[in-house]
Amino acid sequence: MMSNSKVLVLGATGGIGGEVARHLADTGWQVSALARRQVVGEHPAVHWLLGDAMDASAVAKAAKGCEVIVHAVNPPGYKNWAGLALPMLEHTLAAAKAQKATVLLPGTLYNYGPDSFPLIDEAAPQQPLTRKGVIRVAMEQRLRAFADEGGQAIVVRAGDFFGPRAGNNWFAQWVRPGKAVTRVVNPGSCGHQWAYLPDLAKAMVEVLVKRQQLPAFSNLHFEGHWDSDGKQMANAIADVARRYTGKAPKMTGFPWAWVPALGLFNETLRELNEMRYLWQQPVRLDNSQLQALLGAEPHTPLHQAVEESLRGLGCL
Repeated sequence: MMSNSKVLVLGATGGIGGEVARHLADTGWQVSALARRQVVGEHPAVHWLLGDAMDASAVAKAAKGCEVIVHAVNPPGYKNWAGLALPMLEHTLAAAKAQKATVLLPGTLYNYGPDSFPLIDEAAPQQPLTRKGVIRVAMEQRLRAFADEGGQAIVVRAGDFFGPRAGNNWFAQWVRPGKAVTRVVNPGSCGHQWAYLPDLAKAMVEVLVKRQQLPAFSNLHFEGHWDSDGKQMANAIADVARRYTGKAPKMTGFPWAWVPALGLFNETLRELNEMRYLWQQPVRLDNSQLQALLGAEPHTPLHQAVEESLRGLGCL
């Protein structure tokens, strides 16, 4: 379905923000994107604006005339979540209130603890185990409050991202970007949820098209690819790599034992260690409400999605 609606995407230089911005533009939306640096060579129909999501006036100016704001922005370098994540969201909500715009937030699994596992439905309690999870819960609570105040907020939650332009993600840690795949590092050995970004972006845009059918606050789960035994993704990477090189990559586990000590000196590794529990037990999203709204999720077959992702990383 084509649209002439105007939308602002925050975080369009990132994986999911960029994918959503491109798909919105492809389907006829008038897309503006706010970035802290000059952007060249991206989608020609995306109107890039210089500005920082930490600058309330820049966000308010960029959002003028918008019916939707996609809040896909993360703290620079994925650092200082405690100091930056909620202020950036407040700037989005202030702009959305002024424009009477819908806010769309890509949600995470960090919100949930083991009490909600193994199958997480949309009404599951959010009792996170990590610092970032606590912040993500606070963000969604603020969205609920925004909806109670008369706005509309939508969370579309997914598992770990992968895709040809996915940016910082677990998939890229399994291989060496820019190098042929000779080794696949698998951090888990149980069921795990994956989201192919082009499919997720299409689903999010379809949700936005149907936003008038939704209540003031919606929490929708995207299933994507369910790796039931924790080996299907690794095997798919190996299968695709073998077709190109003629040799099977070596399969190894992730060096979790080293992460706690290294995390004493590195914030990212410290957070990584906190997230380990998501790889130690099956964690699956129930997408019943999203399916009821869309009929079916956009879905690229796993091997095709893996091949496109590896090509995007420069591994093929």
